[in-house]
Amino acid sequence: MQDTATDTELNTLINQIGVGDEAAMKRLYELTSPRLYGLALRVVRKPEWAEDVLQEAYLSVWRSALDFRNTLSPPLAWMGLIVRSRALDLLRRRATDRSHLTQEFDELLEDTLEGPSPNPQDVQQSSQQAQALHQCLSGLDHKHRQVVSLAYLRDLSHSELAQQLSLPLGTVKTWIRRGLDQLRHCMTRFA
Repeated sequence: MQDTATDTELNTLINQIGVGDEAAMKRLYELTSPRLYGLALRVVRKPEWAEDVLQEAYLSVWRSALDFRNTLSPPLAWMGLIVRSRALDLLRRRATDRSHLTQEFDELLEDTLEGPSPNPQDVQQSSQQAQALHQCLSGLDHKHRQVVSLAYLRDLSHSELAQQLSLPLGTVKTWIRRGLDQLRHCMTRFA
């Protein structure tokens, strides 16, 4: 604010603004905007936001100039309160906007992570496990590989396997147990 602006001059300008004097508004802006911009900038910390705050504050001054009472506070303090209120409103709006964006991003991320499609790391790990299983299965005796494959790939029970292979039930159970033991031992090398 220029040194020549006194409370009396500011009171007069605000009273003139209250009756719609645009020239008084221009003069009030010239006298007070540097100081009020600095206040806005200290609160919002971004020049473009401070400019928006200042514009909203001067619109509020224009609209509420008739309500100003110089007996309650000095004009610059009243205007400073308006600037501070508009700055805090802007910060709250920005925080709400960001939280909405953050919430959308979190929901999108959650959908992506929990979606049916595997992520690249899971695909690679599954591929490595499949290769290891294939190698371990090929290392089994033919009879053990056959019963384990039929039991787990075709989801056959022990008795169904015994019937299909025309083998005693005890033999099928033994071959499955031995085949699984050999697979488990082989797979530990790849873990």
